Order: sequence, then C-alpha cells, then structure tokens
Amino acid sequence: MMQLRKATRKKAKIRLGLSAVSGGGKTYSALLVAHGICGDWNKVAIIDSENSSADLYAHLGDFNVLPITAPFSPEKYIDAIHTCEKAGMEVIIVDSITHEWDGKGGCLEIVEQLGGKYQDWAKVTPRHQAFIEAIIQSPCHMITTVRRKQDYEMIKDNNGKVKVEKGGLKEITREGFEYELTINLELDTRHNATASKDRTGLFMGKPAFVPSEKTGELIAQWCEQGEEAFNLQPGTEWHDRVAQCSTQRELVDLYNRYKADVDVNPLLQQLIAHRRNTINGRTSAAA
Repeated sequence: MMQLRKATRKKAKIRLGLSAVSGGGKTYSALLVAHGICGDWNKVAIIDSENSSADLYAHLGDFNVLPITAPFSPEKYIDAIHTCEKAGMEVIIVDSITHEWDGKGGCLEIVEQLGGKYQDWAKVTPRHQAFIEAIIQSPCHMITTVRRKQDYEMIKDNNGKVKVEKGGLKEITREGFEYELTINLELDTRHNATASKDRTGLFMGKPAFVPSEKTGELIAQWCEQGEEAFNLQPGTEWHDRVAQCSTQRELVDLYNRYKADVDVNPLLQQLIAHRRNTINGRTSAAA
C-alpha cells in the first residue's frame, strides 16, 4: 500500500564527477578530494584505466590502486568497484569512466562488433546501465573522472552552405551521466573547477576554485548533515543554541561561527529565521 511520508535529509554518500581535457588535473584533484572526504589514504582506492597515471602521485600517501586494462567492458569496471567495496574502502575513484564508453572493448566498440545496428543497443545498454547502477548503489563515496574533448557542429551560413564550427567541450561518455551525480565539476587547463551541477549548494554559482583536500572536507561535512547530525527538536543541542540567542547580534555571531553548517542545512536556516522573527516581534512589542 502506498503511503506518504515527510521528506527527511538522510546522511549521504557523495557521487562526484570531475571532467577535464588532457592535463586538466582530474586524477590529482580526485585524490586530494578523496583524502579530504575520509581523512585516511588507506581507505582511498583508485580504479586506474589511465596507464598507471595514479602511480605518479604515490608521494601523496598510501592510497590503493587497482589497474585495469583493455578490454574495458562494463563488467570489468563493475568487478573492480565490488573489489574495492569488499576491501573496505571508503572512497572509490574511477579514473576514468571514458574507457568504459569509448575505449578498446568499451560500449561503442561492443556495438560495432555486434554489427553496429541500432537494435544492437538493446544488448549493450543494459550492460552500461549495470555499470551506472554499480556507481549509484555503492555504499562508498564515489568519484568519477571523465575526459572532455572539443565538440563540433554542422551549421548552414546565410548562403545555405554547410560549415563546421567549434561547439563546447563534450564529456566522452554516454550523454546524461551528469544527471546521476550529486556534484559535477568541470576543470580547465589551470585546474580551476566550476560546478555544472550541484545538489549540495556548496559550489554552484561560486567563483572557480582549485579542488583540494578542503573541498573533500566540505563535501564530507555535507554528507554527514542528515537528520541524524542535525536533530532540531526542542531540547536538542542545535535547538538550544539558537533558542539561547536573545539578540540579533547573537544570532549573527552564531551564524558566522557555524556558517558552513547553516548554509547546507535548510532546516537550520529556518530555525534561525524563526528565532530572528521572534526577537523582532518581541522588540517591536516592547517599543
């Protein structure tokens, strides 16, 4: 029987995507963010399909590497993810998902080997979707990297002639993967990141930044701020903190002191706003 329930903010596992052209710093950035999320290099694993590029950063710490080579079938990636999970990893980096789609033995090549017909996708799409589900359903934090390349468009000029023009940069994976992510960050050649999608509100609309361990710490904080972390009922810690504020200045000080917490917790924002209105009403009545 169907039954409505109130929306609740549960603790979450992050699904973070990093995309960049060659040299954009995907692997390095992913490792720093991963360490920031869990604080323990031994709990970080990177599934490396990029010719052992992860080993270039061994100086960062004792993270775990699981190299995979062609053929880059969806099943090989799935097995690698499950291997990391069983090993007790907290953060898994898939570097990169591009090979599963456009690499040797990846989905595009599998379709070609089947004959390259449209109906052949009926066999390959479920295999690709199983790979996506392995990322989405993992009990670990997941960071995926993906290559970007220059896209081109065929357009007609005023004389009706067809010409090729540069479009934007396109991720080399199946279209729509970004929708499965919590956050998607695009890196430029100077390693600056901007958010093209952000359900956390931490990065969207903010100035470009270089991903670091601090980025991972912010993400980890957001992931922990479920209703378990912010019980706002009367008599609980956060409710009492706000209730003890008797002036606007005290509320402002509380907000500034815990701004990172407040900004990513709408319920806490509402609690502070309610207390502010109460103080305002009391002040007006006294006047």
